[in-house]
Amino acid sequence: MPLEKYRYIVIEGPIGVGKTSLTQRLAERTGARTLLEKPQDNPFLERFYQDTARYALPTQLFFLFQRINEVRDLAQMDLFGSRTVSDYLFEKDTLFARLTLSEDEFKLYQTVYQSLALQAPTPDLVIYLQASTDALIERVQRRGLRYERTIGDDYLTRLAQSYGEFFHHYDAAPVLVVNSDNLNFVDNDGDFDLLLQRIHNMRGPREFFSLGA
Repeated sequence: MPLEKYRYIVIEGPIGVGKTSLTQRLAERTGARTLLEKPQDNPFLERFYQDTARYALPTQLFFLFQRINEVRDLAQMDLFGSRTVSDYLFEKDTLFARLTLSEDEFKLYQTVYQSLALQAPTPDLVIYLQASTDALIERVQRRGLRYERTIGDDYLTRLAQSYGEFFHHYDAAPVLVVNSDNLNFVDNDGDFDLLLQRIHNMRGPREFFSLGA
């Protein structure tokens, strides 16, 4: 299997880019367990999309505690004894916080985050999925989740830009940057196999993959 050296793989990218679908397919192919975000469990999320200023802090703190509990459990379950594929990177939590919280709220959030972050294990590989704003908008609309119906195009644009800035500076783990605009890893076996081969061939700390690259 070409991915044997990676015990903990994280798939990341903005809303609608296809993180969870790729995580599930990669786990199925490699026999790995999955670690998935559970946005449906956040009681504040739907209200956040309706009134961001009011519900940003409780939404963010709920996700923060939810994620640290899961990745901390992952480390305690002998991370290196089995393979795990996750659809979120713990460190990206700050990206959403910076985008949605007021200055005072972000200071409070940082205090909590910094007390928890050291408990999060570092991935062996991060696959960062990129897509154009138009592609993200179309994919979010197509999947039709109730709590996402009020997401504005401007929010998705700013979110995609924030992801780009975050991963421009991220160097805690090797990163494969994937432009997914013209790639379908879920329904196209050829595209999926190309991705697996690109992962297998990675040699540097940061590489790029797009159709025809």
